[in-house]
Amino acid sequence: MDTKGLLTLMGDSSDIADDALVLGGRAFTSRFILGSGKYSLALIRAAVEHAGAQIITLALRRANPGGDENILDYIPEGVTLLPNTSGARTAEEAVKIAHFARELGCGDMIKIEVIRDAKYLLPDNHETLKAAEILADEGFIVMPYINPDLTVARDLAGVGAACVMPLAAPIGSNRGIEARGLIRILIEETELPVIVDAGIGRPSQACDVMEMGAAAVMINTAVATAGDVPAMAGAFKKAVEAGRAAFLAGPGRVLEDGADASSPLTGFLRGEGRL
Repeated sequence: MDTKGLLTLMGDSSDIADDALVLGGRAFTSRFILGSGKYSLALIRAAVEHAGAQIITLALRRANPGGDENILDYIPEGVTLLPNTSGARTAEEAVKIAHFARELGCGDMIKIEVIRDAKYLLPDNHETLKAAEILADEGFIVMPYINPDLTVARDLAGVGAACVMPLAAPIGSNRGIEARGLIRILIEETELPVIVDAGIGRPSQACDVMEMGAAAVMINTAVATAGDVPAMAGAFKKAVEAGRAAFLAGPGRVLEDGADASSPLTGFLRGEGRL
């Protein structure tokens, strides 16, 4: 069932428009952003279609105008491209890549990745903030990939970022939500949409962060390395929709001590009632 169907079950379908993911003034009904960095080109179209993704990331080294194989030829029409600054080690390099992406016709949305750490591939928050400020001033819709840090997230909001994209665990690890507590803080305390990026390895984990109130998730490795790529893309789609629907519905209370029978029968068991 798609997002519209889930929300219709919950109430008035007019809620759908109110629940759109808005980035830089653009509205999206899908909250599943698909990464494209690890797919064979033959599987990209199937993955996008099964995911129902409206945004797909794009590493510029895979866009090769005039070459034998161009990833752009495999992405369905109507899907918004989100080029990233993969490979940048400084803010200056990230800005140059963003300019190149715009010159190639990829639009003004840009995912900022600035990574100097070669072992764990952790983002450099300081350089990311610098790049975000420059590119936001130039009219880009800036989507920064960061270590989950509340101060940095607030600073990014201050310079005009459209969202923050904290990692859940090291990129490509599929280890799940190792930064759970920090991500929850960002969701609760940051005015920007929080899109959880990197580390999520299972659809259940995507559902979990969506239930927490994340605005969206970005998945690449977990789908690209699955045994059945299209089927896993579809599984993540359903998980993201279910998590969002649960968040909107408002999860029930949790009892830390004791229990509460769902169908009280204590009187009957004491012989006070009759069938």
